[in-house]
Amino acid sequence: MKIDFHIHVKLSKKTNFEQEHFGSMINEARAQGLDAITLTEHFNTHRFEEVYGSLDRLYPCNNHYYNADGFKIFTGMEVDVAEGGHILVSGPKDKLLEIRNALDRHTTTETFIGLEALFELCEPRGMMVIGGHPFRESNHLYHIDRALLRRFDAFDLNGKDLHEIGIQENIAKVLPLGAELGVPVVAGSDAHQMFQVGCVHNEFVGNFETIAELKTAIRSGAYKRVISPSLHLQVRAANLVKKLLKKKKEVV
Repeated sequence: MKIDFHIHVKLSKKTNFEQEHFGSMINEARAQGLDAITLTEHFNTHRFEEVYGSLDRLYPCNNHYYNADGFKIFTGMEVDVAEGGHILVSGPKDKLLEIRNALDRHTTTETFIGLEALFELCEPRGMMVIGGHPFRESNHLYHIDRALLRRFDAFDLNGKDLHEIGIQENIAKVLPLGAELGVPVVAGSDAHQMFQVGCVHNEFVGNFETIAELKTAIRSGAYKRVISPSLHLQVRAANLVKKLLKKKKEVV
């Protein structure tokens, strides 16, 4: 199974969900050889409920993933925490939406939930919790107490950061952090636009039906991270197109 653990379904937080835009990302994921993605739209995006409501109308769902003609879309979201980081939460859809409802009063900078409290919501529900782009200057995680960082199921080797920080430079930061804390590192493109899809992904032996199964495989190290040789070009192209489209589509 080839899967990307960090994919957005909207161009930006301020835009509406558009079936055509999302469809282009799924088609590109297929073209890049992926079998699955984890949907990690921002939890405080404009009309969050519309994202899952739209997908419910478009694809059958078994509470673990949407089936888009054989392509798996595992359910998740990206959550801001009070410490400043971004956290990728994924797992069964019903449990995910319970957590999102619990975060309804924590959607602004002044009210973001603390990381420990987020773990307390996620862990009893069997969610996978990934520390997003831990060394991104604007939303880093590396400064947080080590006892909390060890609770992550994985850290995110992020496609955008590999481009902006540098591939070797970012790897040299994220992998040692994971090794120090005993936390695996998985790849996520952080794509908001089709050109960035597939710039990084993960390859597993066999197929998986649940996030719980993926968590077990990650913990055992039964996967490899893949970085596209065209990563820089893909991210630059996506940034340019995203910038142009946002000017036309953002909700005022």
